Amino acid sequence: MAAPQQQKLKVNGPVAVTANRLSDGAVVWRTAEGSWSTALADAAVVTTAPEAIALLEGAHKRDTDAVGAYVAPVILGDNGTILPGNLRERIRVNGVTFALPGSDTPASTLPAA
Repeated sequence: MAAPQQQKLKVNGPVAVTANRLSDGAVVWRTAEGSWSTALADAAVVTTAPEAIALLEGAHKRDTDAVGAYVAPVILGDNGTILPGNLRERIRVNGVTFALPGSDTPASTLPAA
């Protein structure tokens, strides 16, 4: 895998860096302070490739807390909320889009993209 600064990264709109927490696999988001949070609302949102690469570099420097960091699209809501920017991230944030067989829990309601 190429180092983050060597990757050709296209950023078309707001993005955040996400990964999975090593201890339990939870979805985590890179914060502006350089830590990880399970809340998308805490994510550092950037709009340029150099900013995204800087977030990735910070994420890759210490791969002991979270693994598989990558840049993910997000949507900035009118009221300042941060929403997942594509189906993959909606599923990672909200869970499956349909009820699993044998589950009493209904499928999550996806926010409008």
